[in-house]
Amino acid sequence: MTKYLLFAVLLLLGGYGLIEAWPLVYGPNLSVASPKDGTSFSDGIVPIAGNAARAAQLTLNGEGLLHDQNGDFSSTLTFPRGGSILTFVAIDRFGRKVTLTRSIFVP
Repeated sequence: MTKYLLFAVLLLLGGYGLIEAWPLVYGPNLSVASPKDGTSFSDGIVPIAGNAARAAQLTLNGEGLLHDQNGDFSSTLTFPRGGSILTFVAIDRFGRKVTLTRSIFVP
């Protein structure tokens, strides 16, 4: 009986450890709410917003982008006339990276 109880406790602890370690194994997650791909901005002012979960570093076109503890980020940038490609990169503390690209247009 004691052997089964010990096995059940070890199984529960192992399962709990796997659940807690999953975000470390999974890597970063990046979602950009704004701007949507292919959006046109008549005044050139572009709101940037999204979430970079489990990211230690977040960049937009190679420049650092600040995010809070939850991974939420927001900013407003101004772009010249013409098309622009925004490249978001989230890197976790183990060096794994996720890249997301958005195209915008300023008439």
